[in-house]
Amino acid sequence: MERQVLIAPCHFGLEAVLKKEITDLGYEIEKVEDGRVFFYGNDEAICRANVFLRTAERVLVRAGSFHAESFEDLFQGTRAIPWEEYLPRDAKFWVAKATGVKSKLFSPRDIQAVMKKAMVSRMSERYKLTRFPETGPEYALRVTIMKDEVTVGIDTTGVSLHKRGYRLLTAKAPIEETLAAALIMLTPWRGDRILVDPFCGSGTIPIEAAMMAAHIAPGMNREFTAESWPQLPKKRWYDAVDEAGDLVDDRIETDIQGYDIDDAVVKAARENAENAGVGHLIHFQRRPVSELSHPKKYGFVITNPPYGERLEEKSSIPALYREMGAAFRRLDGWSEYVITSYEDAERYIGRRADKNRKIYNGMIKTYYYQFLGPRPPARRPERHVKMGGGEV
Repeated sequence: MERQVLIAPCHFGLEAVLKKEITDLGYEIEKVEDGRVFFYGNDEAICRANVFLRTAERVLVRAGSFHAESFEDLFQGTRAIPWEEYLPRDAKFWVAKATGVKSKLFSPRDIQAVMKKAMVSRMSERYKLTRFPETGPEYALRVTIMKDEVTVGIDTTGVSLHKRGYRLLTAKAPIEETLAAALIMLTPWRGDRILVDPFCGSGTIPIEAAMMAAHIAPGMNREFTAESWPQLPKKRWYDAVDEAGDLVDDRIETDIQGYDIDDAVVKAARENAENAGVGHLIHFQRRPVSELSHPKKYGFVITNPPYGERLEEKSSIPALYREMGAAFRRLDGWSEYVITSYEDAERYIGRRADKNRKIYNGMIKTYYYQFLGPRPPARRPERHVKMGGGEV
């Protein structure tokens, strides 16, 4: 595939994190919109983005965009897209998801039906077929209509990128892997610093942190829909995975810990970490937040505590957040990062956050409260001594 525009959707509020990831991979940004980043790339970029991006939900090829205020506009705009350049004659194709926001067209089912009909019309003319076998590779479309502007993307990913493949066991209300990675990336934490998650649940935040510390690409051990596309050489996928494999260093030393009050949940977190290849880099244990402690200074708490969304949790939430605040105050020089939808979080933690950031965790509006500790002193450069004496 030649250079074209690719689209990477993400959680609302995390666009800047994803933009930096894409830039760091070496790709030029076209534009950033709510919940998605557009960037330029070729077939190599499709493969590398799927393998390396930690905060994107998927990678789409932008097939076309146009204005549509009626279903006739939608039909004609869809039909004008050169589908024969993207889809082989035996392709299995459908509109997997369609959303209309602040637009005259908003019915997903009707949008899907009209667009499928338009695609068949165009391809029937180009391929001289009256019926399509749809026995070949899959091409799922994802369509957004925002203020009557239609964006059509072809999904290269398949199962969402947050499905890393390691989390076989989950606790209640698990945080998505992509969101967990973004929360870590919004902090100054690095792999040689202390990290504790006192509400670790399935272990997602500690596991994502350990994968970052060991430079394990999130998509290197999974499959993608576009691997079966004839126009995307297999070698590109092999090259991306080989590149990822060359970067892995899981022999590092880390201080990453995860706590939970449920023995079964802690066991599940350990198994998930083993599945991710980072079990040896994380210490999990059963421990309530009231017993959170660490002898060293300048660590990080990054956590996703209960929000009190469930009826059975509501009465216990104030006490839980008080315990969290008391534990934070006992840590010497630490920084704490808490994502929650609980409106009285700061009140019961007992401190105003230095910063907060609005992020959507699924359909729940949350705030990422950032309680910043002091910066650690700069490390002195190592001094090397010559065999005959004297420093260099």
